[in-house]
Amino acid sequence: MRAVITVVGRDTVGVVARVSQVCAELNINIEDVTQSIMQQMFCMIMLVNLEKCDQPMDEVRRRLDNVAAEMQMELHLTREEVFDAMHHI
Repeated sequence: MRAVITVVGRDTVGVVARVSQVCAELNINIEDVTQSIMQQMFCMIMLVNLEKCDQPMDEVRRRLDNVAAEMQMELHLTREEVFDAMHHI
């Protein structure tokens, strides 16, 4: 199962490292990542693979929500099938 992680907020040191660390701890593989800074706003999109993650989605979301709260950023995890359904015309 794949998912999209989006992160948006004021640019600060260590955003990629902190989100990547949580993914590594949960055995979530990062397949692709893009990031940019637009007028001091950090924007990142990660495509991740959850196949080897042995934690329930509630725990994955809790861990990512904690990182987002600590960094004062918006972070969303959307499973690929939900993302596809939302953007299908």
